[in-house]
Amino acid sequence: MRAYIFPGQGAQFVGMGKDLYENPLAKELFEKANEIIGFRISDIMFAGTDEELKQTNVTQPAIFLHSVITAKVLGDSFVPDMVAGHSLGEFSALVAANALSFEDGLKLVIARANAMQKACEAQPSTMAAILGLADEVVEQICSTIDAVVVPANYNCPGQLVISGSIEGIDEACARLTEAGAKRALKLNVGGAFHSPLMEPAKIELQAAIENTAIAAPICPVYQNVDAKPYTEPAQIKENLIKQLTGAVRWTQTVEHMLADGATEFVEVGPGNVLQGLVKKVSREVQTSSAAVA
Repeated sequence: MRAYIFPGQGAQFVGMGKDLYENPLAKELFEKANEIIGFRISDIMFAGTDEELKQTNVTQPAIFLHSVITAKVLGDSFVPDMVAGHSLGEFSALVAANALSFEDGLKLVIARANAMQKACEAQPSTMAAILGLADEVVEQICSTIDAVVVPANYNCPGQLVISGSIEGIDEACARLTEAGAKRALKLNVGGAFHSPLMEPAKIELQAAIENTAIAAPICPVYQNVDAKPYTEPAQIKENLIKQLTGAVRWTQTVEHMLADGATEFVEVGPGNVLQGLVKKVSREVQTSSAAVA
């Protein structure tokens, strides 16, 4: 069984999608996206600077477009048995699985990026990667800190990203290092994604999601909040709303997909970060990047 997986923020690079643009369908979708967004995001993707591409209102739609347009260009060869996306990638997965239209997916991603940007500006906050500790130890230590700090991204065994206020992250990094973490590395991000500090963004995005039509996908979508497969539109919506303040349970998602029969993972979008995380869960499973002929 083939699982298609879609990356999140951090996978972007200058030049992404340039080769895709030569395909007539891809060109049409990029131009449609430029119209919807109101500026030529394709120009920034193909030939912009790292700084331009790092802006949240550019990064999120850029990764989404690269992933979704790749899936669309694959055409009849894109036959997923299951799909999942990491954080932002969940929106790409839903469009690729025909649960969301291209236009609606893009509009939600833009709304998400803008809402997250506002929440970041309202309260300085950050994230840190904790390497080499059991998830339970990280959870336990975070739960004893008075400031806001929570597990945010369960990326793979031995790699958990925490999220919260600056003081919460600083205290957690010190305590987790004492507890034996190989590294506690603060990330260069604008805010505390997937934490309670994203509540204002969640409320803003909730209205947009509730007003968007979601159809039954062509295959189960494994969602971030609990790593389980869903096909029922109302449930998919509910999980999507919870996603901004809930943890990304990627380790558990991969484990569930494997348990449900996945024998091959194909990453759709820029980079190969997710393939590396899948290999940390199971060394034997086959992984590849989606190749557009």
